Amino acid sequence: MSMLYFNDKSKKFDCHICPHNCSIGAGETGYCQAYGVPIGPNGHGEGIVPLAYGRLTSIALDPVEKKPLYHFYPGSKILSVGSFGCNFRCPWCQNHTISMAGINDVETRTVAPEALADMAENQIPNGNIGVAFTYNEPLINFQYVHDAALALRKRGLKSVLVTNGYVNPEKLDEILPLIDAMNIDLKSASHDFYFKIGGDLNIVQKNIRTAAKNCHVELTCLLINGQNDSDHEMEHMTDFIASVSPETPFHISRFFPRFRMTDQEQTSLESMEKFARVARNKLRYVYLGNV
Repeated sequence: MSMLYFNDKSKKFDCHICPHNCSIGAGETGYCQAYGVPIGPNGHGEGIVPLAYGRLTSIALDPVEKKPLYHFYPGSKILSVGSFGCNFRCPWCQNHTISMAGINDVETRTVAPEALADMAENQIPNGNIGVAFTYNEPLINFQYVHDAALALRKRGLKSVLVTNGYVNPEKLDEILPLIDAMNIDLKSASHDFYFKIGGDLNIVQKNIRTAAKNCHVELTCLLINGQNDSDHEMEHMTDFIASVSPETPFHISRFFPRFRMTDQEQTSLESMEKFARVARNKLRYVYLGNV
């Protein structure tokens, strides 16, 4: 499962979990802050360590609709867990206290994969169907999500990812057999928009297509006035989703001032309703959130 390599030329360790493909030196952490290279007794790096493995910052039993997943076991609950770090830099992030944090910035609780499966199983009487890896970007914690999803699968429980979809395609292929559903955040139809937050629209779109062929997928767009709500973007995003499948559930979420965008007005209802009208011309299931 490893895609972590030592580069003899740079004397750094290369991580290929996500498209940032970080080269991490001794005492450094990667862009996402979920991987680091400890300094050994000889003063050199000893290899990449998954710092976020089993380190949870948030645990809650949520309605599955909160993920949001409206077409996946509706009415059920799902144990939702998050860790720390992210491979995007969204200035509006509502979970920035954990997504923009490193291991020394937040309190964590260590929960081994089997222990997480135990917790999920214990919540079955309360309507729980499994675990949603959410709150921060789960796929940067790839090894833990893989191991926990395997433990859940053995108990007949579901694994859900709430993700930005920014992972190397070969890693997505590796984990998809263990994943039952995903909500993928399609932030924009603009390459420039993705570039500004540290991503690549082409990779996200490719991963959406792959995921939709292998598990249940719903998509979400956080609509931000003046950022990703132009007529051009609305049409292009709708066209892309329809090309995946017109049956793909699509959630249009409302922006509220957060993090480094507290001076930005919340998304107008008019913009959201306009986007919904555009989307419904080609998509069967379109939902407005936080209205």
